[in-house]
Amino acid sequence: MTTHKMHADELDLDAELVRRLVAEQFPQWADLAVARVDSAGTDNAIYRLGDDLAARLPRRENAVAQVDKEQRWLPWLAPQLPLAIPAPIARGRPGSGYPWRWSVYRWLDGDDGDSVDVAGSRDVARSLAAFVTALQRIDAVDGPPAGAHNFHRGCPLERRDPYVRRAIAALAHDVDVDAVSRCWEAALEAPPWNRPPVWIHGDLAPGNLLLRDGRLAAVIDFGALGVGDPACESMVAWNLFTGDARSAFRDALSPDDATWARGRGWALSVALIQWPYYRATNPRLAAQSIRAVAAVLSG
Repeated sequence: MTTHKMHADELDLDAELVRRLVAEQFPQWADLAVARVDSAGTDNAIYRLGDDLAARLPRRENAVAQVDKEQRWLPWLAPQLPLAIPAPIARGRPGSGYPWRWSVYRWLDGDDGDSVDVAGSRDVARSLAAFVTALQRIDAVDGPPAGAHNFHRGCPLERRDPYVRRAIAALAHDVDVDAVSRCWEAALEAPPWNRPPVWIHGDLAPGNLLLRDGRLAAVIDFGALGVGDPACESMVAWNLFTGDARSAFRDALSPDDATWARGRGWALSVALIQWPYYRATNPRLAAQSIRAVAAVLSG
């Protein structure tokens, strides 16, 4: 079970705070039941409002920029994509001691990829690849360039090098340091992205996929949305898919060899950095990181 607080600078949030915010700012929903949603997400806390809505509140200041970004871009992207994505319907303001903007979304039904075993599903892999391909085909000229707002997802891979080296040192008793270092260095040697930036979700992980009846129904949590190098979209090949499903994802997505190699580096770097950071506070995410490192090292 995910603990409620994962960061030293994270606010204390609870259902009573959400009730006050909703009552003050959206009285039409004041009578709806409020229930915290258990999630491995690290940037935002989610509270279900009744049956059809959800409140999404940044846990810490560095996630606040996601609110306006998602409000601006998700309604525009949604009709151009083959799967459902979150639909913001209201933007909250600071109040009741909470200092930041927040959002109300339509609730999307489904089981997330952490709770359903789809690691070997070629159908899910192909559906996700089709989603990523459709996202990359959308005009990205005015999209938000990769940067601090999306934790630099889509930036050149080498930007992550000092953080990865520190994570490897922190995991010296948990990983084969030489093998992990060789794998990371191989990814850094891959040619960089030299084409126009494309739209990226930025955080394709099991918990951000919703499934119904074993089929991929929605992709959620667009906090890392931006435009940049699409290599990071391949992280899911190692943090979720195995065997034939990983191959099906690659075949359907058809990245060039360099982009796939950088994607492998993204998967490794994110897993290595998350593992020691969330070891005690988010065991679900730490376990996913352990699996991803093993998957990358096994090829």
